[in-house]
Amino acid sequence: MAADWREELLGTVRQLVRDADPGAVEEAKWVKPTNPAGVPTWSHGGVLLTGETYKDKVKLTFFDGASLPDPTGLFNSSLDGKTRRAIDLQQGDELDADAFQALVGAAVAAKGL
Repeated sequence: MAADWREELLGTVRQLVRDADPGAVEEAKWVKPTNPAGVPTWSHGGVLLTGETYKDKVKLTFFDGASLPDPTGLFNSSLDGKTRRAIDLQQGDELDADAFQALVGAAVAAKGL
């Protein structure tokens, strides 16, 4: 079975995270019967971000996103949260790789690494 656009996008995100922070570890968290694969979660000195798939979008949530610089305005969801910020991507959206990797780097730096 061919991967759908959400799986392909998560594959791109995986590569971007690895390139931005080779020390990041990916795990599947929050495994449950309705989501047997769990939620891809990247950590390095604590959780950096998650990549959740929904019917109409992929949500990339940075746990400490409210404290991260976002000069290009990638964050477009969870903007009122006290700590988290997210990037919602729908089918056909392009993720700015350089800006995303800068956010990953800032998230790692915020962990003191």
